[in-house]
Amino acid sequence: MKQRSAMGSTSIQVQPWGTVAGKEVKKFTIKNSKNQEVDIISYGATIMAIRTPDKVGKIDDVVCGFDNIEGYLSSINPYFGATVGRVANRIAGGRFTIDNVQYQVSKNIGNDTLHGGFKGWSFKVWEATIEKDSVVMALLSQDGDEGFPGAVLASITFKLTDDGKLQIEMQSTTAKATPVNLTNHSYFNLAGHGTNAAEIYKHQVTMNADRWIVTDAESIPTGEIRSVDKSIFDLRKPTILGDVINQVLGGGYDYNFCLPECTDLSKENFVAKVIHPGSGRTLEVFSNQPGVQFYTANGFPESGTEGIPGKQGKKYFKHGAFCLETQNYPDAVNHKNFPDSILRPHHVYYHVVTYKFGVQS
Repeated sequence: MKQRSAMGSTSIQVQPWGTVAGKEVKKFTIKNSKNQEVDIISYGATIMAIRTPDKVGKIDDVVCGFDNIEGYLSSINPYFGATVGRVANRIAGGRFTIDNVQYQVSKNIGNDTLHGGFKGWSFKVWEATIEKDSVVMALLSQDGDEGFPGAVLASITFKLTDDGKLQIEMQSTTAKATPVNLTNHSYFNLAGHGTNAAEIYKHQVTMNADRWIVTDAESIPTGEIRSVDKSIFDLRKPTILGDVINQVLGGGYDYNFCLPECTDLSKENFVAKVIHPGSGRTLEVFSNQPGVQFYTANGFPESGTEGIPGKQGKKYFKHGAFCLETQNYPDAVNHKNFPDSILRPHHVYYHVVTYKFGVQS
């Protein structure tokens, strides 16, 4: 293992972690002075572990993942911890029009596009380096990649601070107008990964969202943005997940929530806070994006089945984790009433999200 200390009290270690299509995959471990650690691999710019103490100092890994590269390459990987793009979430029919030119991109989920297509950015090996106190990953997505127009240069910067903040900065530039909407797809369980629905149902969620995006049976937005008032989507006050999750159409949450603030890319807004009372662990999310996809792992295998075989012999089942994927609205490229998702030459796509881990005082 090679070790390289970064600035201040942050240390970063790097080691080889297998190969994909002849390219070496690197694994980075960022550690702060509070015994918090984050493991990131260059395949998919993926967060594979987040280790953080509970209220008595016991350290657990609070994200789902796999022990080896083969797990991440397998067809059962539901984008664990990955950076998804060039367009996160869905594009209806895999079609959109920019400047009077219609584009057809790959359709990898029924008749639609999900998370960038069959070989989106989560399936690529990124160039990865250590810069000061951060891990920086870069990717060149060629013109025509999965059918998308324009060569796009993307970079992701991961930083862990001493106050428990995992900061992720995502930037992209393009040679030709193209939709860009990135997100991180980490699956969290603050009781510790693999404790599944029994503990997820005890989590308390608060969401800074006053509206939600209505979708059809295929999770494609209808174009309607509806108020959360007097509905199962109103999570503005602390809500125990187990009290509401099975009342949601579709067997749990898999919807995009809209922040009330006007989008200002220079400012991070409060997105959500999640508490696991038993461990005392807390997660606060801040972002400059207008929306967040709240997903409660409804697509995981039912309990009593083989589940998804994860890290350290753990198995993951339905409702065994949750995602808070900050992003633009789904299918924004096809809805004029959604925030603009088109990146043009000489402009920069900039997305920052902070996941802050702590314990209840």
